[in-house]
Amino acid sequence: MADAAPLALAGDFPPVTDADWRALVDKTLGEAPFSSLEKTTVEGLAIEPLYTPAPASAAPARAVCADRAWELATLTAHPDPVRANCELLADLRGGAAAAVIRIDATGNAGLAIGSEDALARALDGVILEFAPVALDAGFLGPVAADWLSAAAKASPTALVRFHLDPLSAFAETGASPGPIEAHLIAAANTAARLAQTYPLAQLFLASGRTVHEAGGGEAGEVAFAAAAAVAYAKALVRAGMPMADAFGRITLGLSADADYFVTIAKLRAARAVWAQIALACGADSTARIEARSSRRMLTAQDAWTNMIRLTAAGFGAAVGGADSVILGNFTDALGLPTEFARRQSRNSQLVLMEEAHIGRVADPAAGSGYIEALTDEIARAAWTDFQAIEAAGGIVPALTSGQIAAAVESAKAARPEPKIIGVTAFPPAKETPVEVEIAAARPADAPSSRLPGPDSVCPPLPPIRLSEAFE
Repeated sequence: MADAAPLALAGDFPPVTDADWRALVDKTLGEAPFSSLEKTTVEGLAIEPLYTPAPASAAPARAVCADRAWELATLTAHPDPVRANCELLADLRGGAAAAVIRIDATGNAGLAIGSEDALARALDGVILEFAPVALDAGFLGPVAADWLSAAAKASPTALVRFHLDPLSAFAETGASPGPIEAHLIAAANTAARLAQTYPLAQLFLASGRTVHEAGGGEAGEVAFAAAAAVAYAKALVRAGMPMADAFGRITLGLSADADYFVTIAKLRAARAVWAQIALACGADSTARIEARSSRRMLTAQDAWTNMIRLTAAGFGAAVGGADSVILGNFTDALGLPTEFARRQSRNSQLVLMEEAHIGRVADPAAGSGYIEALTDEIARAAWTDFQAIEAAGGIVPALTSGQIAAAVESAKAARPEPKIIGVTAFPPAKETPVEVEIAAARPADAPSSRLPGPDSVCPPLPPIRLSEAFE
């Protein structure tokens, strides 16, 4: 049977030129100038009102998943290990493929554990050879990595992600218990040791999300992640790991928010920046990106509208090429999520993946004049910022000198008053309450994360919530 002729969907329509589009825009604007439609990001990157198709995509290829287009992951931060275990198992039964455990010995912001046995209780019933488990443990990362290693029982096929990331903890809090350089060394030595047992493990998470959550811009977020990746790769090399292997064991962490066009461009730009750095370091490594939904975009007022924001963030992360996507819960601005909130979070991704088929195309944004131009702008600006960080001596000196904090403050100052559905736009006449989980924080007796030597300090990058000034 001969192949059917391709459908000429536009064949019945006359060709349209750029001048035709411009004339239509001018007619709609009336006396207002065309320039009135032009705007910029908070970092001054231009967003034009009209783009022509891009001739070809310059975005590097992303890794191809065998089963799903991306990995659907969830995060648990319940302070009680038994309740955290229930959440993990329910998530995995409900369609999640991976999990992140946030550890905080105080119980205020994560799982209140302080021992190997406590983490084992939280992971009871989770088969690490099939369900990847990642950690989010701040300065306690090396100790927690050994706890996770014990839970994996030295299985060479265990899908563990230690995700050591002392730089994010340092940047957010503005201080480290002992020299931050010592924490880098300790983390790298632990990672290099565990890498020999777990060949499939991811060791470090080079995350720029601290910049995003503090109010920074997209280029600054990508630059921070890139500079952190270089710092972690150098630390792994000093610990005895070849450079190419080091880059292959580092995951990039980025945020995804409700502005899905910007999220798409940012993730594509990050892949381009990573490719440039890996090439310069002689590493043939494709970026692995973990995208988590933005916390700063969530609102406490009319929290139901957060479902829209989270769905948009998931769409942007998936189309932008994230390898792993973690969506928060619509009640996160109010407290711990109920099972209903967690189910909504999982199902948002499942609908995007299995009903909307978002992942059926490898790079849906390829060829879009707007996305390609914005991707290029963010990549170039991020590369410039990354070079400035490296010129300052690396990410640690750039943090301690206030260079990164100054860039974040500049972006915050340039941010216009946001239009937030349910807060500044269309606020509800009557608030509909939402349920949250109530859990008393019971601090655990955890090992100290302090290392010998004086504490390092830097201007902190505390997280913000964009709606706080209006709620």
